[in-house]
Amino acid sequence: MQTANHRSTPPSIYSLLELRAAADLLTLPGRMVSLSLSEVENIGKGRTVFVLPGFGAGDVSMMPLRYYLQKHGFNVVGWGLGINKAGLDLQDDPHQISWDVDIPTPHRGEAGVPMLCDKMVARVKSYAEANKTPVSLVGWSLGGTIAREVARDLPDIVDQVVTLGSPIIGGPKYTKAAKILKARGLNLDWIEQEVDKRNQLPIKSKISAIVSKTDAIVDWSASVSPEDTSTKFIENNVSHLGMGINRSTMRLILKELR
Repeated sequence: MQTANHRSTPPSIYSLLELRAAADLLTLPGRMVSLSLSEVENIGKGRTVFVLPGFGAGDVSMMPLRYYLQKHGFNVVGWGLGINKAGLDLQDDPHQISWDVDIPTPHRGEAGVPMLCDKMVARVKSYAEANKTPVSLVGWSLGGTIAREVARDLPDIVDQVVTLGSPIIGGPKYTKAAKILKARGLNLDWIEQEVDKRNQLPIKSKISAIVSKTDAIVDWSASVSPEDTSTKFIENNVSHLGMGINRSTMRLILKELR
């Protein structure tokens, strides 16, 4: 897959293409009912998969995908950390995160995602040790970014990651959230630099990234990287907001986990 040399926030004209998510939503109930009445192959065979939501969403948004994977034999676990607010709502001391970073002063939430990553690392590690099992992670948008970092920190526990429209370069800088976060005073250049530093540490787990060139929320070129030879990039022309409920994306997730 070719990567654009110039990165920016997604073109405004793509916003209209996000209406494709409405079509996915309209067909979702019928697809879920059909799935509930169908006999499907037990692909998962009890394998544990954590499913992580995107920015502004929680476990409820991932219910269709969790049910889809559960019906195919996976032991599915929600992320369990409430609404994903990119850590902006956390009261933790940012200086206590495990990442090797120099926290900006003043801190306006730039280390929120690393704090969330640490919480997810603790949750996944606790579950895996209690149940004596490796786990896989599926994450939508920011949830996928967090899933990658958990895998980076837990190479002996996380065996596979599948991400959906997740930025792997620049943090939120090349997303529609950039304008909102800048208005809050966050230093997006600092975040981009720290993301680049983290990316120097290889992820040993198997990784598949489903991306869309017409994604209106995350610029597609920030979701791929020619230097990242460990990730399998898969293009699927769908909306960002519909990725987690889109029929073809669900099938791709299942194919990659298989």
